[in-house]
Amino acid sequence: MTDKASETGLLERIRAGEKKACVECVEIHSPGIYRLALRLMRQEADAEEVVQETFLSAFKGIDRFDGRSDLRTWLYRIAYNAAMMRLRRAGPEEVSVEEAAEPEEGALIPRALMAWKDLPEEELEKAEVREELERAIRDLPEKLRAVFVMRELEHIPTDGTASALGISEDVVKTRLHRARLRLRERLAPYFALPAEEAGGNHGS
Repeated sequence: MTDKASETGLLERIRAGEKKACVECVEIHSPGIYRLALRLMRQEADAEEVVQETFLSAFKGIDRFDGRSDLRTWLYRIAYNAAMMRLRRAGPEEVSVEEAAEPEEGALIPRALMAWKDLPEEELEKAEVREELERAIRDLPEKLRAVFVMRELEHIPTDGTASALGISEDVVKTRLHRARLRLRERLAPYFALPAEEAGGNHGS
């Protein structure tokens, strides 16, 4: 059975009011929804509430799901909207994504600013490195953070991310680019070579 056929069957069972199907849906999708919610909300209790709200809203409104996107994308959209409602009640972002400086086309990127996903595997396995990466992700502006988490960590395609966030694919690409640059800058001091290694030892 294909994933699409399996999802269709699961949806039919949920629409029929089968509780076991709802449990299966939660088991399949709650880990990813929780990861997204936690990185958006930054507090475990808030993230758990977003997850609960997401599935309650989804099951109540399952008849409105038209199938144009896959179920996971639809759930991520509900979760994102739920998180945004909570964040707006808490207060606006200090820095607007739209006001963030966009690097000039063709601008050189310092050699020390390596791409986050190209970091040495043995470095990423260190607890302090993982913690710093998580802090860097949490410190991204909300709109950049949402795109980065969906695209790079949850591996949702560009079109699915755009659908979940209610933005265009071009905006997804732009925000992902900005998020990567910010992470590169933030993580550079942790992975740049010491000066004597970068420049070479010219002494005798």
